[in-house]
This record gives sequence, structure tokens and C-alpha cells, in this order.
Amino acid sequence: MKEKIKFIIKRIQAGRLQEMWVQTKWIYQYVRKYWMVMFFYTFLGIFTTGISLFSSLVSRNLVDIITGHQAGRVVQTFCIMIGLGVGNNFLSKLSDYASSYLSMRVDAEIKSDIFAKILVTDWESLTNYHTGDLLTRWGSDASNISNGVLNFLPNLIIFSFRFISAFVMVIYYDASFALFAFLGMPVSLILSKTLMNRMVNNNKKSAAMSAKMSGFNQETFSNIQTIKAFNLIPLYVEKLKSYQKEYIDMRLGFQRMAMGTSILLSAVGLLVSYAAYGWGIYRVWSGAISYGTMTMFLSLSGTLTGTLHNLTSLIPTAIGLTTSAGRLMDIVEMPREDYSHNDEADAFFEAHRSRGIGLELREMDYAYKTGTQVFCQASMEARPHEIVALVGPSGEGKTTMLRLILSLMQSQGGQAVLCGGEFGKGEERIPLTPSTRKLFSYVPQGNTMFSGTIADNMRNVKPDASDEEIIEALRLACAWEFVEKLPAGIDSEVKERGGGFSEGQAQRLSIARALLRKSPLLLLDEATSALDVATERKVLKNIMQDRYPRTCIVTTHRPTVLEACTRVYAIRDKKCVLLDDAEIQEMARVF
Repeated sequence: MKEKIKFIIKRIQAGRLQEMWVQTKWIYQYVRKYWMVMFFYTFLGIFTTGISLFSSLVSRNLVDIITGHQAGRVVQTFCIMIGLGVGNNFLSKLSDYASSYLSMRVDAEIKSDIFAKILVTDWESLTNYHTGDLLTRWGSDASNISNGVLNFLPNLIIFSFRFISAFVMVIYYDASFALFAFLGMPVSLILSKTLMNRMVNNNKKSAAMSAKMSGFNQETFSNIQTIKAFNLIPLYVEKLKSYQKEYIDMRLGFQRMAMGTSILLSAVGLLVSYAAYGWGIYRVWSGAISYGTMTMFLSLSGTLTGTLHNLTSLIPTAIGLTTSAGRLMDIVEMPREDYSHNDEADAFFEAHRSRGIGLELREMDYAYKTGTQVFCQASMEARPHEIVALVGPSGEGKTTMLRLILSLMQSQGGQAVLCGGEFGKGEERIPLTPSTRKLFSYVPQGNTMFSGTIADNMRNVKPDASDEEIIEALRLACAWEFVEKLPAGIDSEVKERGGGFSEGQAQRLSIARALLRKSPLLLLDEATSALDVATERKVLKNIMQDRYPRTCIVTTHRPTVLEACTRVYAIRDKKCVLLDDAEIQEMARVF
């Protein structure tokens, strides 16, 4: 028998209850700082329960007074009832305010914390999730927790107190009525267990479907130009309808099950109420209790039945909370980037700010998590006042190399370091880490401008930049020539995804933003692909002639870029091969 009990306990610990307990502890790490508000809310609920029970006693007295023709006490008792009703209403509104306050504060607390943690989550792990899924988890799941947190522990205490106190009153005045309070309990417990199992599965499916629809909508609106160009509007409308039908069918199926359960519970509740009513009539008829006492018992019977239903309804709330918590925990418990070397990176920058900082990769290995090998003992270097090109066919790893340099991905072997000091004379070195990312400026492929003004975009990377500094950066990137002609100049609006500017103009603005930051290392990933040859040459020439000791690494396909570079590395056979002048000229000729 003892072994059987241990086995059952072990199964419970390894199952859903243990998982829900872990998720519950995770939730309350956010709400524990608001324990005073939760205590106040719980106290109000208990105090309101006390007033309701006292109102039942007053109501009983009022009925007995009326039936006993004691006219002298009617007004006094009636005034007490009115006072209790007004007080109960005031406390109810105060409780609602406490609930709203706690929900909003917890919602903001969770969302800001999850937002910050997502941003420092390992980038490669994060790419396993669709943007729509991340938005759903960050938005909907966080709101589910904040909106339902008061419906869990505080209401569990309030409803438990309400049930116990009402039950004690029933026992005190007539123990026979207590039987009716428990008539519907077995049915409620059985149905609640069934509902719990189905609700767990439904919540998971519903969350996954919501994330799927959110991702579909996000991608659709982001690529609306492509959808229009290919005349895909009917296709995407039908896709949305298909997703909506799938979601509606799933939710309605669960609603039908929940409705059937609710009807059965209501029927049981009515049966219990009528049974209590019949028993009360019999007890009054036999002279065992007064009319007022019967009225009180009927009221308490309804309280017991309703409170029991409230307690069982907390099960769906708990499931919803813990399901949302589990989905958020999936995100925040992924590996995080290590920023523990921030002070070291700052000191390194200050020590070598005047001469600049170089980069060295030695025999570096990298493979995707799928097992595909990208680099095998790849080596390259770049020094201040140099523009170093990285070339190769699409898909060979140029962008991956820049992500490795930025420590967005971690190599599995070799050495990747920043170098400071005079080349070849005892240079100081520090390894590339997420902390060294602050020493880089990066212009990726595509349009990376944000909504706001041109000045807002520029100051994103340097909040204290003056207008003169912004204009100088725009000049270096050959962007001032068109910004100057805008009616509002640097205060001109940039629409979502760089709307209002051509691809070439948006690229120049992105380069200007990177130059404004004055980082010792600049990475350009096909960042001049939308520029004409003359503008491209001018931009690169400006970067080369700029007195700031900048190390620049570019990925490109265009021969005009190669002509302006100090060195050119080609990705071949998973290595970085340094090209000589003849190979560079041949590459330009073939291009």
C-alpha cells in the first residue's frame, strides 16, 4: 500500500499538477511586490462576505418582525438593511478599483520584463519562433495573466471563506440544511475534472491558432505591395477565411462542451435549490423554524451553491493562467546573451579610441543547428582606416559571417578577437562577445528605417547628437543632397519601413545613421546595392577619407566596391581566401 501511494505521488509530481505549480510560482514572482494591494483586495472580499451574511440575518429578522406584526422594529431593521446595501455597493466599487489597479500594474510589469528578456535572448534560438507567435505570447498571454491573477489566489481565499462561513451559519441554525449544500458537489467535481482536461488541450490549441493567425496577418500587411503586384489578394482573403473557420470551429466545439457542462451544473443547482425550498417549507409547516429562518436558509443555500460553482470556475482560470505562463516561460527560459563583459569592452574602447580597433578571425568553425557546416577554419583580418570586402555567391555565408562578428551567433571553434594598439607590436586583444557589439555600427540588407523623422532615426543610435552632427553624417553618406531639399529637412517624416523614400535614399540614410554613431567598426551588408555606381564610389571614398579611425567590412557582389577596398576575401570551400589583384580584376571583368 505504501509503495502504491508513493507511485501515485510520483505520477502527480511528474504530471500536469506539478507543471501548473511551477508556472504558478513563475507568475507570482511578478505579483508578489503588490502583495499589499492583493491583501487589501482579499480583505475587502472577506469583509463584503461578512456584510452579506449579516444582511441575511437582518433579512431573517425583518421577515420574522413582519410576520409577527412587530411594527415598532420594522423601520429600524429596514434602515439597517438599506445601510448594509449601500455599504456593500461602495466596497464592491472599491474592490473593482483595486482589481483594475493590480491588473494594469502586473500587465505593465510582465510585458516590460518579457520585452527586455526577448531582446537579450540568444538570437539564433529566437529565430525558431515566428514574429506573430512572439507578439501573441508577449501581448495576449501577458494580458491573460494580468487580467486573471486576481481570480486565482485572492478569490480562492474569498470564496473559501464565503463557503465556510455560510456553511457554519447553516449548521448553527439548522444542521439538516447543510445536507443540501453538498448534494451537487460530486457532480461538480466530476464535471470539473473533465472540463479541466479538455480545457488544457483547448487553451494550447487556441493559443497556437491565435499565433498562427497573428503571424499570417503580420506577414500579409508587411508584404502588401508584393501581394498586390502578384494579384494574390483573392488567395490571401481565402487563406484568412480558412484560418478563421478553423479557429471558429475549434472554439465552438469547446463552447458546446462547456455549454453542456454548464447546463448540467445549472440543472443540479436548481434541483438542490428546489429541494432546499421544499425542505424549508416542511420545517416551517412542522413549526421547527420560522419564516424568517427559512428565508435565511434559502439565501444561504444559494450562497453555498453559487460559491461552490465559483470555486470550481477557478479551475479554468488557473488553467488559462498557467497555460499562458508556460508559453511565456518557453521564451524567457531560452539561452540569453552574455553581457557580463560590458566594462571590459568600454575600457578597451577608451584605451584605443584614438588609433582605432581592428578585427581578427583565426581558424573559425561554424555549423547551423541543423548540422550544415558553413565555415571550417576560416580566417580574415581588418584594420583601422581599411575597407575589407567579403565576396562570394549567395548563400555561401557572407551575412552569417557578419552575424558571427556581431556575436549574434556563436562559433564552435577558432578565435575571434578585437585588436587594439599598433599592428604587430604587442596588440591588446579581447574576444568577440555580445558586450563588444556596442563597438560596431551595422547596416544590414533591406530597409531598416523606423517610423518617425529623419532626426529621430539618427538619434536612435546617438541620442545627444546635434543637428550639425546629423547633417555631417548625412553628407558623408551622400544623403544630405536630397534631405536638404525636403521642406522640413532632417525633421521630415519617415513612414513605416522607410516609406516616402526610394531604396537608394533609404540605404544612404541607414549608412548615415551608422556613421553618426562613430563606432570603431562598421559592417555594411550589401548596403550600397541600391545606389548608382557614382554615388556608391562617393560614399566609400568619403568613408575612406574620414579622419575617424574606422574599420569597415563590406559584403558585396559589385566590382565597383572591390576597387575601393584594401583587401578582398572570397568565401570558398568554407574558408575566407585572400584574393590578389589579378583575381580581383578577373572578378570585376566577369561581373
